[in-house]
Amino acid sequence: MTQTAFAVLMLVIIGWAVLSDRLARWNITGPFVFTLAGFLLANQDWGALPINVDAPSIHLLAELTLAMLLFSDAARVNLSVLRRDIRVPARLLGIGLPLTVILGTLLAAWLFNDFTWALAGFVGAALAPTDAALSAQVINDERIPMRVRRALNVESGLNDGIVTPIVVFTLAIAAGELGVDGGEEASAIRPLLELAVGIVVGLAIGFGSAKLIAFASRRKWILSGGRRLATLAAALASFSLAVAFSGNGFIAAFVAGIAFGAALPRDVAQLEEVGELPELLGEVLSLGVWFLFGAALVPVAFEYFSASTIIYAVLSLTVIRMLPVALSLPKTGLDRATLLFMGWFGPRGLASVVFALLAIEELGESEVVGHAVSAVTFTVLLSVIVHGVSAGPIGRRYAAGHSDSAPVDDDSGPRSRRQSHQAVPPPPRGI
Repeated sequence: MTQTAFAVLMLVIIGWAVLSDRLARWNITGPFVFTLAGFLLANQDWGALPINVDAPSIHLLAELTLAMLLFSDAARVNLSVLRRDIRVPARLLGIGLPLTVILGTLLAAWLFNDFTWALAGFVGAALAPTDAALSAQVINDERIPMRVRRALNVESGLNDGIVTPIVVFTLAIAAGELGVDGGEEASAIRPLLELAVGIVVGLAIGFGSAKLIAFASRRKWILSGGRRLATLAAALASFSLAVAFSGNGFIAAFVAGIAFGAALPRDVAQLEEVGELPELLGEVLSLGVWFLFGAALVPVAFEYFSASTIIYAVLSLTVIRMLPVALSLPKTGLDRATLLFMGWFGPRGLASVVFALLAIEELGESEVVGHAVSAVTFTVLLSVIVHGVSAGPIGRRYAAGHSDSAPVDDDSGPRSRRQSHQAVPPPPRGI
C-alpha cells in the first residue's frame, strides 16, 4: 500500500467515524462502506490507488489484524459468567461448527468439479467462522434475550480460532496436491508442527505476560496505561514469536488470549481496560482489511465468477449455516423462531477474508485457486450486504416477540467481533 493509499484510507476512517451512527440507522455497516470504498478507489482495473493483492505488506496487515482480534476475543471470555449458560454456545462450537465445515466441504466438492478434497475442505473451513460485526445491531439490542446474544457473540469470538488449524492443514495438503509445496507427506506434517509450536508459544506468552502484569500491578510498578501497552505487546509477541519459530501465529495469538484471560486476576483486570489498546488497534486495522478486501479480492471474485459461485454463496449463508444450528440445539428450550434467527445471523467476515488472502499466499495464482478464492470472497461479499441490511429490521421484529427485560451482564464473553464499526468510542462491552 502506498503512502497516498494509506492517507486516503485514514480519511475514509475519519469520515466513517463521524457519520457512523447516522449510517447505522440506515443499516449501512462499516464493512460495507470500506469494501465499497476499496473497490471504487483501489482496484487494479480502474482505481486511482491500485493495490496489488500479492504485496507482502497486504498479507502482513491482514494477518496481524486477525491475530490481534483473536487474542482480544479469547482474552475477553469470562468463564465464571459463561458457565451460567454455556450449553448453547458450547453446542454451537462443538457440534454446529464441525457440521458447518463438513457440509461446506461436501457442497464445494460437488459444485466445483476441479476442486480436490483438500481445496474443498479449505473453502468449507474458511467460511465456517462467523463475524458478529455484520450484525452488531442484533448483538447490541438489549430487547433481544441475553441468552441469544451471548451465544451468538461467544460463537463469533471463538469459532475462527478453533477452525484455524483446519484451514492451515487443508491449505498445506492442497499445496502438495497442486505441486506448490514439497509433497503431500511433508505438507501433512508441517501444519501439525506449526500447531504444536503455536500452542506452546501462546501458552507461554499469555500465561507469562498475565502473571507479570499482575505481579507488577500489585507492587505499583506500572505507570498509567502500562497494562494496555503490555497487553498489546503480548498479543503481537505471541503471533510474531510463533512465526519466528516456524509455528502458527494465529493459533499462538488465540491460545495466548485464552491463557492471558484465565491467568489475569479479576482485581487487576478491573484496574483499567487492559485489552482496550490491542482491541482498538485491531478494530482500526480491520477497517483497513475491509478496504483491501474491496480493492484486491472482490475483483478476483468477479474474474472467476460462475453459476456455481453464486449457488455456493447462497447455500453457505442459508442451508450450510441454518441446518447445523438446528441440529446442534435440540432440547435447549429455544423455539423455532429463535433457531431460525440464530441460524440466519451467522455472517461471514474478517476471518474468511484473511483465510482467502492466505490461500493466495500459500497456493499462488491459478484457475482452480481463483475459483476457491472467488467462492470465499463472493460469500463474504454477499454476507456483508444481506446481513448488514437485515440486522436492524429482523432484529427489531424478533425482539418484538422475544423481549428480554433482564439486566445485561457485565463481561459475559468476548465483545462482538469488530462491532466497533458502530461508533467511536466503541459501545460498552458486556455481551
